[in-house]
Amino acid sequence: MCQGFKFAGVASGLKKNGQKDLGLIYCERPAHVAGVFTRNQVKAAPVILDMQRITSGACQAVIVNSGNANCCTGEKGMRDAISMGRWAAAGLDISEKQVLVASTGVIGKPLAMDRIQRAVPDLVKALHPAGISHFAEAIMTTDTVPKMVSQKGNLDGVPFTVTGVAKGAGMIRPDMATLLCFVMTDVAAEPALLKEMLVTATKRTLNCITIDGDTSTNDTALLLANGLCGAVVKHDAEKETFQDLLAAVLMSLGKQLVKDGEGATKLVEIVVQRAKSDANARQIADTVAHSNLVKTALFGEDANWGRIIGAVGRAGVPVQTEVIDVYFANERIVQNGMGCGQKTEIEATRVLKRPEFTITIDLKAGKGKASVFTCDFSIDYVKINADYRS
Repeated sequence: MCQGFKFAGVASGLKKNGQKDLGLIYCERPAHVAGVFTRNQVKAAPVILDMQRITSGACQAVIVNSGNANCCTGEKGMRDAISMGRWAAAGLDISEKQVLVASTGVIGKPLAMDRIQRAVPDLVKALHPAGISHFAEAIMTTDTVPKMVSQKGNLDGVPFTVTGVAKGAGMIRPDMATLLCFVMTDVAAEPALLKEMLVTATKRTLNCITIDGDTSTNDTALLLANGLCGAVVKHDAEKETFQDLLAAVLMSLGKQLVKDGEGATKLVEIVVQRAKSDANARQIADTVAHSNLVKTALFGEDANWGRIIGAVGRAGVPVQTEVIDVYFANERIVQNGMGCGQKTEIEATRVLKRPEFTITIDLKAGKGKASVFTCDFSIDYVKINADYRS
């Protein structure tokens, strides 16, 4: 794990099932911080609060609750978000201005603040350098497994670490980051540079995943850097090294999120290649990845390539149907806009039975390329979301 950071997760009673629902990240000294937030015009109170506080560029703690989004809760919601930060700051003996807040769960319900207030002292006591798994559990909603990753790098002979933790299984569309994601590192970097690198890495990773095409009101991704390893990210070579490791951590988290999508049974990468531009490729990849007809075919293990071609054609990008090839893994199922026959469909169906695979769409129109990670759309997704508030 990343030096200088401690984590905790406890059950405060916000969740009906009695599972952990309150988490805390603490850094032994103020860290520089950057964040990206939801593009949804409806923003939860903690998102609004964090967008105000993060302008200082400093953060020493993050308190997170699950089970309640604290969204569309009016002035009380903002007061409650502020109170969460204040109670954490008091327990840690730090400035409340350096405490960021995040929430996830049901929209429109007031937080049970008495439960949170009672739990904060135990939350602070539970802080431990190895407590990240407890924190990861505390921020889960419909997730079935916690999502964490830690990777090491080297800057001019100085080892450094990037550690990330995330949650999300539904309401996932690449419109900023993906629900809640917290990344910690022991390098030193200025807040403006952290923001630049986080935005770049998010664009390449968390903004290239989708589960259901919905954008949460609470999306928050934070990057904290405490400088304790002694390495400084400043020049281009250092930026490239750190950027690559940050992207690797975020991509690992992103894939974990999609694999754990509500009711998902498959992780599928939609690759569009030889488009006229990267933007065109991305637009087509997005359209295919979000298509409910494509996603249900993936769940049914039906090599219905017509749904893929149909999504390509409605993506709003000029294409020449008569040159398009489609591959399931290495099996070409469409050549020059026409199916390759029953034998190839049988082989493609074998690919569809895998838990992970790639669908490649070759437009033969240029050098543009993009990929988006998606999952199948199952019966369980409907059941989970039909009963979410029950």
